[in-house]
Amino acid sequence: MGKKRSGGGLSPTQQAAKFLGVSVLAGAVLAGIALPAVGALGLAAKGSVEGFDEIPANLKQPPLSQRTTILDNKGGAIATVYSRDRTVVPLKDISPYMQKALVAIEDSRFYEHGAVDMKGILRAINENAQSGGVAQGASTLTQQYVKNVFMEEAGDDPTKLAQATQQTIGRKIRELKYAIQLEDKLGKKRILANYLNITYFGEQAYGVEAASQRYFSKSAKDLTMEESAMLAGIVQSPSRYDPVNDEAEATKRRNVVLQRMAETHDISQAEADRAKEKPLGLKISRPQNGCITAVKGAGFFCDYVREVFLTDPVFGKTKEARAKLWNRGGLRVQTTLDPQTQESVQASIKNHVYQTDKVASAATFVEPGTGKILGMGQSKPYGFGKNETQINYSVDRKMSGSNYGFPTGSTFKPFLAAAALEQGTPVTKSYPAPYQMPYPKSVQTCSGKPWVNNGGFTVENENESEVGPYALKEAMAKSINTYFVQMIGDTGMCPVMDMADKLGVVQGNGDKLPEVPAIVLGSKGISPLTMASAYAAFANRGTYCTPVAIESITAPGDKSLPVPKSSCSRAMTTKTADSINTLLSGVIDSGTGREAGLTDRANAGKTGTTDSRKNAWFVGYTPNLSGAVWVGSALQNVEMENITIGGQYQPKVFGGQVPGPIWKDAMVGALSGKPSPGFNLIDIPDPEKDKRDKGRDGDPDEDPDQGDGSPGSKGKSPWPGISLPPDILGGGNGHGGGRR
Repeated sequence: MGKKRSGGGLSPTQQAAKFLGVSVLAGAVLAGIALPAVGALGLAAKGSVEGFDEIPANLKQPPLSQRTTILDNKGGAIATVYSRDRTVVPLKDISPYMQKALVAIEDSRFYEHGAVDMKGILRAINENAQSGGVAQGASTLTQQYVKNVFMEEAGDDPTKLAQATQQTIGRKIRELKYAIQLEDKLGKKRILANYLNITYFGEQAYGVEAASQRYFSKSAKDLTMEESAMLAGIVQSPSRYDPVNDEAEATKRRNVVLQRMAETHDISQAEADRAKEKPLGLKISRPQNGCITAVKGAGFFCDYVREVFLTDPVFGKTKEARAKLWNRGGLRVQTTLDPQTQESVQASIKNHVYQTDKVASAATFVEPGTGKILGMGQSKPYGFGKNETQINYSVDRKMSGSNYGFPTGSTFKPFLAAAALEQGTPVTKSYPAPYQMPYPKSVQTCSGKPWVNNGGFTVENENESEVGPYALKEAMAKSINTYFVQMIGDTGMCPVMDMADKLGVVQGNGDKLPEVPAIVLGSKGISPLTMASAYAAFANRGTYCTPVAIESITAPGDKSLPVPKSSCSRAMTTKTADSINTLLSGVIDSGTGREAGLTDRANAGKTGTTDSRKNAWFVGYTPNLSGAVWVGSALQNVEMENITIGGQYQPKVFGGQVPGPIWKDAMVGALSGKPSPGFNLIDIPDPEKDKRDKGRDGDPDEDPDQGDGSPGSKGKSPWPGISLPPDILGGGNGHGGGRR
């Protein structure tokens, strides 16, 4: 026996012995090598001993990727999402037949040998030598499990996957070392359980529980003898023995497994023979993966939840870390979605706007005071087919929404009114508000450099009979354009920008609003979620709360993960908020929003219709629910005149007429059986009324919001001879269109 060298290392003789043992085992197990041991040694003559010692002592076993379940706020399932469909179950919840079948066909001496089966290796060498190829492998179940761990860690990365499965002696040596460690650390039962949970059974099913559900629509603990044999047979080649695509081949393979179970005395020969005569008995459950399977039309909300997870730093510092956590799955995501509200929102949209219509509708409802998103619906379903889309019209571009949001029309006017009141403007403020007038000569901006009306741009009301003077209450109810243009001239742009910031109002592309007067008439694109959340601050008496979609997340092992919280801050005084609530209650009582008004509870809102009737809005709220409804073309290429929407012919579409009833019906269902609190309204005295007919009351076919998209617009085009440069609208195209 050789002596140890100084320093305690192995002697050359010991190194050679260790090298010989490792190399023989590795060479013999390596598929494709049917040479004598000395030949295998020649292939691994350098580095094998050192390589074996350098392999880390413990195998890193990443958490198995599993399915994630997204739930509503009552605990009902919305959708199941996964990168790999897997549900990890303990061995006690796996049929004994399944355990025996797998061991019988994959490693019948599993309970007799250690991590390496020397008898199996010698048998494989002999069989392969006689056949001249690879007739038989020699990997034990433990070694196969280690290989699966390597593959699981590689995920969908093709380079890492190739490295994990490459047929090299180096990989086999690593596999052997880890197999020896795991046998000592885990024991046979845990290794078997881990193997059954990690291995691939075809048809997108990873692990025996997912496979049992996929092929037989039952739990793994209820698998019969013949069902277990079929699943065990798939493991060797999921594509070749796929029972869905080749039932005959799968049946032959199942019978091989049954016969092997008889030979290993797990079942009798008579039992095996009877089972062989039975059909496969498949009861296929198709994969139910992704937001496309969401219930109650909640596919877009489901997608929004995913986007929140992938973009919020609370789930990981980097995009890669968040994606890895999401793809690993195994999460129970409890969301804010209220099933009653969601069902009502989707039903109302479906009733008023058809999937096949030229235009679409999107609606989002949030809870004042918490920011919780309770409902999110859309007329074009989530999907890939005709009249379907994956673009969520309710949210900003960064959350898979439209590129720009949608121009909001007069629904922006309350933001100006709130900013003016905060600056000390009296709620009874009157302006001459003629039918037609030029924009102010200059309007102060935050930069100190005023916007200047060098082009002589003008604005007009919808009807020639709409002639002031008007006070704020009547101007808001009738949506008088010239009134609010005069108000922004006095108030300046900076207070409006400040109010927009406090209410979380940004353009759909994430940019801040431009400092141009036309924004007060809704020229820029904003998302429905942004509008609903901003109006919720009025309902909440001036406190704005950022929108949230996730209540809690439970990871495997019942571990709770941190989730984003709503951030609430005061945007205006309670007096200002109460004043806006009083003003917008008038819009519903006697103004442009009459068709949207609720009769059984306090409610307020504002209509909006943009240039050429390409967008129509209604944004409204009660003290306990705020919602925004948009109707229009995602590409901004449909003028909603002489158009049929939801089976109803519309000569002209405006905010109170199509979006308003959607909001109303959604609200009625969402709030049914729920409390009916009131607003803290204030007394706003009416000025001496002009006896002249000002053209609004009693004529629902007229639309005072029309033309809000740009100065000088009456709904179709600017006046002849007037060219409107882009900067009058804020330097952008104002499109709300989808991705183009």
